[in-house]
Amino acid sequence: MRTQDMLSKHPSPSEHLDKIVALVNSAFACEQCCTSCADACLGESGDMDLTKCIRTNLDCADICATTGRVLSRQTESNPAILRAQLQACIVACDACADGCSEHADHHEHCRVCMECCRECSKACQELLDAMS
Repeated sequence: MRTQDMLSKHPSPSEHLDKIVALVNSAFACEQCCTSCADACLGESGDMDLTKCIRTNLDCADICATTGRVLSRQTESNPAILRAQLQACIVACDACADGCSEHADHHEHCRVCMECCRECSKACQELLDAMS
């Protein structure tokens, strides 16, 4: 992705640019994983009820997409809004990872999604720590 190239060209790049770039990339990758996992869950047949997993996947995908977009905007950022968004993304990713972990032994797509969510949550926490 060209995230680093684009964000580094901003007239006032963030002092946390490397962590922002890592998180933007991770958030958009997590959005894709969660969307694909929800779709794969819809396609599964069998005894397992995946309704809650699908809902959590879709919520996490939307929150990750929003996080990536909010962090891509660097002009006049409001630190309180950024922190709240990062915290929301951590909660969503942790919930999704926990939900997918319940199905990871039976559905490979849930294992991959769980890993994506954990990576995104970690990237959010690293940026939050750097902002403190």
